[in-house]
Amino acid sequence: MKRVALWLVSEVGEGQPFTKEALREAFPGVSQVDRRMRDLRDFGWRIDTNREDAALDPHEQRFVKRGDPVWEPGRATRKSGTTAIGAGRRREVLQQDGYMCRSCGIVPGESYADTHEAAQLDIARREVLKPDGSKTTELVTECKRCRIGGRELVADLGWVLQEAAALSSIEREVLSGWVEADARQFSRLEQLWSDYRSLPEESRAHLRKELGLG
Repeated sequence: MKRVALWLVSEVGEGQPFTKEALREAFPGVSQVDRRMRDLRDFGWRIDTNREDAALDPHEQRFVKRGDPVWEPGRATRKSGTTAIGAGRRREVLQQDGYMCRSCGIVPGESYADTHEAAQLDIARREVLKPDGSKTTELVTECKRCRIGGRELVADLGWVLQEAAALSSIEREVLSGWVEADARQFSRLEQLWSDYRSLPEESRAHLRKELGLG
């Protein structure tokens, strides 16, 4: 893994694409070199495939950003909760999360608003601050856009103006207040509901238990 990291930095360069064949040719005789490279993601390295970058071919990947310098002594210690996620555990998390992105609520195959891009779900690791002050890492379902960061979209002012014009007088008054303050105040219940929906299943189950829901 350390050698792959140095190869990416010295031979490929941040922002540049490379092929799986080039990776394997750089490390002849090394078994599972692809897996060694994927392990770098646990240390903050971003390496995109054509799932995240539509400009890439299926056999290409892009070295987007370097993370921890794992070649330095003591820097390649794997953080807790970063072991590989097996297929069985992945299916379990997806089922627990209702097969929807817990950040934006989109479901797989559904198109993002004003685009033809269909959502793809993945499993992310989320740090959770527990009531006792401790921190744990839990698994949660997120779509590609929420996990990686969405591509820049063009804002449609015409659509916004059209929708605003169709509001009732009461709705228009409420919107005017939000616009004037440049903020929307959520009620405690609305904020709590939003926070609950974004929790991983293990933590959602904790709140359900506190509410006497099993």
